[in-house]
Amino acid sequence: MELLGDIGVLLLAQAEQAEDEGGSFLVSPGLGLMIWTLILFLLTMWVLAKFAFPPIQRALEKRANAIRENIEASERQRKEADELLEEYRQRLREAREQADDIIARSRKASEAAVAEATSDGRAKREELVAAARKDIETETRRSLEQIRREVADLTVLATEKVTRKTLDEADQRRLVDEALSEVDFSALAGNGAEERR
Repeated sequence: MELLGDIGVLLLAQAEQAEDEGGSFLVSPGLGLMIWTLILFLLTMWVLAKFAFPPIQRALEKRANAIRENIEASERQRKEADELLEEYRQRLREAREQADDIIARSRKASEAAVAEATSDGRAKREELVAAARKDIETETRRSLEQIRREVADLTVLATEKVTRKTLDEADQRRLVDEALSEVDFSALAGNGAEERR
């Protein structure tokens, strides 16, 4: 510090001497002033290089390292985000494929259920129609038997009234057979069959 103070005093003295000589020391510098300026500049550079530049350099390197680490971290995060996005897209594709598969299976199951219900309905209808035909045939036979009995009874009654006598069993049987042979019961059975169709 004393050295700097001495240099400052010398510079002031030089400036005063130059003013005394009649000119500005800045306009017409002397050789001594130039040497001292150079010495002061070199001394200042040495002090800065020794004490100021290393911390500044460390701070700059630290800042550069922080920026580099931030860039690397950002790059890693971007890659992770890209990987997550691709994984999400893959899962979304798989979910769509599964949904399409479920829909297709549901359609097939519903079509199979409809086909099964239709075939079951047809089978049930055919079964009911067959049962109804069987019932109609049974009822037709029963009705024809009843008609035959009534015709036989009426024939016997009519014959008894006409002849005014009671017929024995053999005569009744012969008379009923003749009456029944004259009545066409197949036409009655045929009409019922035609109506069923």
